[in-house]
Amino acid sequence: MTKAAEEKEAGQVRAAPAPLAHDEPPATVPADPAAPPTTRKRLPRVESLTGLRWWAAFFVFTHHMTNLAPLPIYKFLKFGTSGVTFFFVLSGFVLTWSAQPGTKVRTFYRRRFARIWPAHAVALLAAVFVFYRIHPDPAMSWIKPFDISILLLSVVLLHGWSNDPTILYSGNPASWTLSVEAFFYAFFPFLQRATVRLKTAGGLVMCVVVVALGGAYRLALYKWPDTVPVLPQPVLHSVAFIFGIGLAIALRSGWRPRFPFWLAFAIFAVGIYTLYYSGEHRTVPFATTMALTQKEILTVLYGLMILAVASRDMRGGRSLLRSRPLVALGQWSYSFYLVHATILYAIREFHGLAGPVGWSNLTWYAGVLVLSIFASWLLYKFVEHPLERRLRGPR
Repeated sequence: MTKAAEEKEAGQVRAAPAPLAHDEPPATVPADPAAPPTTRKRLPRVESLTGLRWWAAFFVFTHHMTNLAPLPIYKFLKFGTSGVTFFFVLSGFVLTWSAQPGTKVRTFYRRRFARIWPAHAVALLAAVFVFYRIHPDPAMSWIKPFDISILLLSVVLLHGWSNDPTILYSGNPASWTLSVEAFFYAFFPFLQRATVRLKTAGGLVMCVVVVALGGAYRLALYKWPDTVPVLPQPVLHSVAFIFGIGLAIALRSGWRPRFPFWLAFAIFAVGIYTLYYSGEHRTVPFATTMALTQKEILTVLYGLMILAVASRDMRGGRSLLRSRPLVALGQWSYSFYLVHATILYAIREFHGLAGPVGWSNLTWYAGVLVLSIFASWLLYKFVEHPLERRLRGPR
C-alpha cells in the first residue's frame, strides 16, 4: 500500500505517509445559545487558500511517486506526507472562518457528509480492485487479502481509530484521513459554541496551548512508553485541526498581521529542511526532540503559511494562488488525493518499478500526474461536485 506502514520511532506512533484531508466550501455551524440572535456578516472567501491546497496535494503526490519512480531526493520527499497536516490545519481554519450562527447541528453534519462521502465511496470502489485480491501475490506487499468486515469499517469511516496498519489503511489507503476528518466534524459544532466569544488573544492562546499539549504528549510517550497510552490517529491529529480554528478566530476578530507570504514560505522551507537534516544527522542538537514533535512543528509551519495567505487576501493583495488554473486544481485536489495512489499502484502492478533511482524518472512523474489530474477532474465533475450540491440542501 502507499508506503503506509505506521512508522514507529522510539516507541512513538507517528502519522503514516498517506495523503491528506481537505475542506473547502463554506460550512456553517450553530452559534452559542447565549449569543444575540443576529446573523454575523459572512466573511469573504479566501480564494488563495484554494490554490495553496493544490500545492499541498502535489507535495503528497511527489512522495507517493517514490513507490513507482524514485528520484534522488526521495528521502526528502517523504515530507510530502506533511500535506496531511496542512489539510487538517486548513480544515479547522475554513470551518471556523465560514461559520454562521443559526445553522442546526444536523444540517452541518449533512453538509459535511455531502462534502466527503460520495467521492470517497466511488474512489473506494475503484481502490478495492487495485489493493485487494482473494489470494494476493506476496511479492506485491500493497495488495491485501479481501476482508469484507475490515472494508466495511472504511465505508463508514471508522478505520482510522485503529493503529493496526491492516485496518488503518484498509479500503482506499488514503481514506484514513477521512476517518480523522469525520471525528473533527463530530466535535466541531460543540467546540465552535464553546469558543464563539473568543477574540484575537483567545484564538492565539488556543494555538499555543494545543501545540504545547500535543508536543508534551509525544515527549511523554517517548519517555514513558509503558505508562502513557498510545492515542488513535483522530485524537492525535486534533492538534492541527484546533490550531487552525485558533488562527481563524484571531483573523475573524480583526487581526491583520502584515506577514508576507515569501517570509512564511522561507520559514517553512528552512523548517522542513531542518527536520530533514536532523533526521539524517542525529548528532544535531535536539534532533530527537524535533523528530518526536515533528507533527506539532509542521502544524506551526503550515499555520504560518495559511495565516500569511489569508491575511494578504483580506488586505486585497495580489496573489498568483488566486489564478484560475490554480483555483481549479485546488477544487479538484480532494478528488486528486483520493485517486492518485490508486492509479500509481495500478501502474506498478502491471509495469513494476519504473527503474532505478534517477532524475530520468521525472518523465513518469509527469505522465502519472497528467493521468491523475484527468481522473480527478472526472471524479469532481461527475460525482463530487454534483452530488455535494444535491445532498447539501438549502443554505
